[in-house]
This record gives sequence, C-alpha cells and structure tokens, in this order.
Amino acid sequence: MPRRPQSIPANPGAALESLIGVFALALIAWQKKHGRHDLPWQNTQDAYAVWLSEIMLQQTQVSAVIPYYQRFRERFADVAALAAASEDDVLALWSGLGYYSRARNLHRAARQVVEIHGGKFPDTQEALMALPGVGRSTAAAILVFAFGKRAAILDGNVKRVLARLCAIDGYPGETAVAARLWQAAELLLPKSGLRAYTQGLMDLGATLCARRKPRCSECPAADLCIAHREGRAAQLPAAKPRKALPQRRTTMMVLRRAGEVLLEKRPPTGIWGGLWSFPEIESDADAAAICARRYGAEVEAQAALPLIAHGFTHFHLDILPLPLRVRRWPRTVAEPGLIWLSLEAAESAAIPKPVRQIIRQLSAE
Repeated sequence: MPRRPQSIPANPGAALESLIGVFALALIAWQKKHGRHDLPWQNTQDAYAVWLSEIMLQQTQVSAVIPYYQRFRERFADVAALAAASEDDVLALWSGLGYYSRARNLHRAARQVVEIHGGKFPDTQEALMALPGVGRSTAAAILVFAFGKRAAILDGNVKRVLARLCAIDGYPGETAVAARLWQAAELLLPKSGLRAYTQGLMDLGATLCARRKPRCSECPAADLCIAHREGRAAQLPAAKPRKALPQRRTTMMVLRRAGEVLLEKRPPTGIWGGLWSFPEIESDADAAAICARRYGAEVEAQAALPLIAHGFTHFHLDILPLPLRVRRWPRTVAEPGLIWLSLEAAESAAIPKPVRQIIRQLSAE
C-alpha cells in the first residue's frame, strides 16, 4: 500500500500518483456494485438527457428532480422541441423547482444548440461552457456521460468527497479552496472507466459521504480518506461563514373578479424573473389608491390571508396576500403584461411557489 499524504499540498505532484490510482479503482468497483443505476437520465449517451438532468440537479436533490425531468422529457422530447417552446411554457413546467434562472438559461441554451450547432450538442468544454447556464462541472459531466471524454466534475457532493478524502480545509465557496479542490479533482481523474468513476463520485457524495452523519464504515475509500483517519469527517468541508440574512416584506394584491384573478408578468431578471405573479406593493401602501392610479380600477379590500414566509439565498421575504374585490375595471384583458385567469388556469401557469400557495387558499374557500 502506498504511503498516504496527510493532505493535498499546494502543488501536488508525483507523490500522489499511486494514491490516485487506488482511489479510482476502489470507487469504480464500488459504483458498479452499490451505485445508482436506475435514475431516468442514466444508461444513455444522449447529450440532451444528460444536459437537462445536470441543469435540474444544480442545487436540487435527485428526489425533487425526477418528476420534473420526466415531465420535461414527455413535453419536450428533444432539444429542438424545447427550443421551439415559448418561455412561458418552459417556466410553467419548471414552476416549483426553484432557481428560475436555470429554466430561462435552459431555454436560451436550447435555442443556441439549434441555431448555432444545428441541433447537436457540442463536444468540447469551451463550446459547452459558451451555452447559458453551463459551467465547468456541468460541461465536464456532459463530456463524460454523453461523449466518453476525460473531464473532471466538481459539484456540491463531489466537493465534500474530495475535501474529506484529501483533508482540504476551508469553505469550498472561497476561491483558493475551490482551486485546490479542482486541482485534486483533476489529479484523481483516472485514464479509463470515466463514466463509472464520475457517477461513483456523485453517488458516494449523495449516499455515504453525506453532509451530516457520513457512513464512513461503508465507504470504499475509508482507508484512504485523511479526514476519516484523523476523525475530522464531520468538520470537513468547512461550512459557509454565517451572516444574518436581511428580512423583507411585501404585499401581494390579489385582485378578483368573476372567479378570476389578475396576474402580472415579472421583469425578465431578478427574483421569479419572467414568471406570472400577483402585483406587489409596499406593505404600508394604500392598495385602493394604487389600483385607481395604476389600472384606473375601483376595488374593495377584503380580509388579508395568512402571511407567507419565503426564503431566498440572500434574504427572507414575508408576503402578505391582500384580496381585493374589483368593482370596476376599465382596462382590457389584452394589455401586455397583465392577464386575468381562473384559479384553475392560474395554478397551472408559470407562477412562483408562494403565488401557487395563495391560489390554493382561494380555491379552498
């Protein structure tokens, strides 16, 4: 057995070569016997399937992704079908999965694949990373699984595996720490068995090498893992430095008439970009006066619905839904950016999760 280094040095070299080979062989053998083999995007070299799953899996658990992936494949069988769809249709199908910039980038990337690459995904890292929403790790996954090429991935689960295996201290979101993790990912990459190895890294991080309570006794790399040997598996990788998130508050005007509600198209960028939502106002604003000024409408305020607490990456948002009965509405339905929908139609539209919660409350009345 080769001598194991205590950690990845700043400039790793030949001293790690024997360790790298042992880790890869152990991981590949484990993946073939104990890894995941029946996920709906596996057992294919279809670049569209690989790309779609990788985008959906960004910051999202497999169990949440599976039904969305299956619905997307049923609705958009290939990249050409996705490219031909409207953004509203894509966002509606994505609704509830969160991080909506992924859906907008997905749609833009599909159109680029069709317009620039003739409907075929490129097979180079540079060309893949030129697609909206495709970063270094996502491009590498496509290269490995769809084209059998040699490339290193480094998603959230893999960062945890490598931080523990190589005892890389620090928060992975920091530039210097990320650089060391990428360095280790490249060095550990075997020359063959790339699909099983790459899938094994994902599987190991998602199952045994969990963030909390890692199951080190079942890990194929336990005897190689420096963090395990030093009793530091629970401390690595370092957590993101904590800071208090700002608290924001908004009021959503739930305008109702003849069994329909008014939805407003949000700007293409920012939170819930491109989705349909209830018009928002400041919490202490006069809703009736704003409706008169903004729409030329006459409304009557009703009892507010329960407050909805919604969390984003960078802030917390408290949403007060304020139902407003419309007495007079002079505008037409066809005005851009506004649409009247029945509760049933609104629930199936491209709307954010809190809006869907409000609509379901109204439907239950």
